[in-house]
Amino acid sequence: MNFSKVLMLGATLAIAAAAEAHHSFAMFDNEKEQTIEGEVKEFQWTNPHIWIQINVAGADGKVVEYSIEGSSPNGLRRQGWTRNTMKPGDKIVMTMHPLKDGSPGGSFVRAVVNGEPIGRN
Repeated sequence: MNFSKVLMLGATLAIAAAAEAHHSFAMFDNEKEQTIEGEVKEFQWTNPHIWIQINVAGADGKVVEYSIEGSSPNGLRRQGWTRNTMKPGDKIVMTMHPLKDGSPGGSFVRAVVNGEPIGRN
């Protein structure tokens, strides 16, 4: 195999890996907004997207854990967020685009943490 074919193969594989690494948001129902209220269980300041785990008490008293996906830390940093924007135990009212399959989770829209708005409020 000559050098140009090896280079082309390498470039093709790199592009395919990058496309695979960044997933679609098609799993979220962007036509709907759902608001939940609970307590932050975990705030994951990770690439490529942040995650917020929220414990929400249901009408029956059972706690349900929601997984909320947010934007990239880099983009959120430009909006004033830090890895300390929220912490376990914080009270949160979260508005999200829910998962289409009805699972407890969604895509971040806006939130109020301990009475203070964060995000695109």
